[in-house]
Amino acid sequence: QVQLVESGGGLVQPGGSLTLSCAASGFTFSFNWMYWVRQAPGKGLEWVSTISPGGDTTNYAERVKGRFTISRDNARNTLSLQMNSLKSEDTAVYYCAKGCRLLSSLWQCDSQGQGTQVTVSA
Repeated sequence: QVQLVESGGGLVQPGGSLTLSCAASGFTFSFNWMYWVRQAPGKGLEWVSTISPGGDTTNYAERVKGRFTISRDNARNTLSLQMNSLKSEDTAVYYCAKGCRLLSSLWQCDSQGQGTQVTVSA
């Protein structure tokens, strides 16, 4: 079955950096678009970034564009998110996911991991 395991979250000061990783298994990773999504307390799932199967196409939410970088290693079935210049509003649980779509203004994903907490605070 599909397994997505995130790691790398933690507490960081505003302006700091973190790199999230996701280990994928149970499906053909290199055939799939992959996503990072996040959920802040009391809010719905928010799309953060997407990467194409070959890694040549990436997309970012306006709120993170220029600060976050998504990447993948298809040989190792891993997905990463480099986050720089972190802000308090980036505080959320971050999920690695596949099969995501926007339906009636809500993001839904076929599969996502257990999530990793990112807290940006002084």
